[in-house]
Amino acid sequence: MIDGILHSAAPLMMAALGALLSDLSGALGIFIEGFMISGAFFSWIFAGWTGSVFLGTLISALLAGLVGWALARFVAISGANPFIAGLALNLAASGITLSLSAAWFGTKGVLLNPGIDIPASSVFTYTAWASAIVIAIALNRTVPGLRLRASGLSPDAAADKGIRPDLYREAAWALAAFLAALAGAALTFRVGVYAPGGIAGRGWIALAAVYLGFRKVWGVVIAVVVFSFAERLGFSVQGLSGMSATALLGLPSALALLLYSVSLFFREREK
Repeated sequence: MIDGILHSAAPLMMAALGALLSDLSGALGIFIEGFMISGAFFSWIFAGWTGSVFLGTLISALLAGLVGWALARFVAISGANPFIAGLALNLAASGITLSLSAAWFGTKGVLLNPGIDIPASSVFTYTAWASAIVIAIALNRTVPGLRLRASGLSPDAAADKGIRPDLYREAAWALAAFLAALAGAALTFRVGVYAPGGIAGRGWIALAAVYLGFRKVWGVVIAVVVFSFAERLGFSVQGLSGMSATALLGLPSALALLLYSVSLFFREREK
């Protein structure tokens, strides 16, 4: 049971860590869902083209990081609202992946195994936990990590100290997009096929995990594990109860809303 929870938590953990980096830079990572969608699709496509899951996933994640940087750069130059820009990317990711699937494969449905060896889910599990350790050390023990947090807390004060908040936000968005694409790839290869809608709103749950974890790396990890436990619990009781499948699939989202409301209550009490 514990092993299964840790494996199922890996994709959401990578997405939530990316959302945390974006949030600490001063902007909520609304775009996480979109990069998870594109990562799930393009990692499958590139893996089929290259014959390697590793190369396919890496290329997809690097391209996502480049687009994440470009999006942050666009927001900085144009003064666009980051929230609206993130929503636009989410909608674009859904439309582009469906259109390309129809154009290249003649279907907007499930894409079967392109003839590659699917790696064990433990590969992505180790990647997720290693990412958590590296990010925790970087944010608390390195100069760039401390400057990133300073840029998000007070951009004007950081600028007075010679720090470029815009550059740190661009780097944070690039890393967030990279991790979100890895999360999407992990979900695709865990199932063994690419299925449209397979992300199932996990990008939004990743955003909730950031605040449920009080914007701390290990707090986010704990929140993700709780969500994963709720998800597996829903699957386990599906055959043992009279609840509908829709209600059970919505259990993690309902838990996210409940825990978020509780966290807001305690924060208000602290104030």
